[in-house]
Amino acid sequence: MEYKELRAELLALLNGGNAHMTLEEAAAEFPSARINEIFPGGTYSSWHLLEHMRIGQSDILDFIRNENYKEMEWPRDYWPARNKTATKREWDETIARFNADSDELKKIVSDPRTDLNFRIPWGNGQTILREILLTADHTAYHLGEFAIMRQVMGTWGKSHK
Repeated sequence: MEYKELRAELLALLNGGNAHMTLEEAAAEFPSARINEIFPGGTYSSWHLLEHMRIGQSDILDFIRNENYKEMEWPRDYWPARNKTATKREWDETIARFNADSDELKKIVSDPRTDLNFRIPWGNGQTILREILLTADHTAYHLGEFAIMRQVMGTWGKSHK
């Protein structure tokens, strides 16, 4: 099945930039000295949140592709340890790995041989379409949260509009 228009809309959701900013825009000029700072009234840092986004997306990609998929434990496996801090290198790796997994999801969506309504056999009724929408929803939600964290923390760079 072709689903040309649906594929285009799913790619737009995964790319961001319509109703929400992209990860690159959200993380631009983030001061590396503050990546481990807990935001006011919060319980996790900016890096914790980005790593949570990465882990969630990676898990969905694994679920779609891996017939030997092992379900992770919520919430423990979806967040880094509360006391874990990241280096600038780990921050950059989180973003790079998120983008690499996002690119893999986009390849799945773009492939006209991918049946978006295919029920993932090792799941319990989930379709590829559902998993792509879940990924886009999760990312958009947390990018909005990340933007508000930056506002509260005063970490927006000079180029932020």
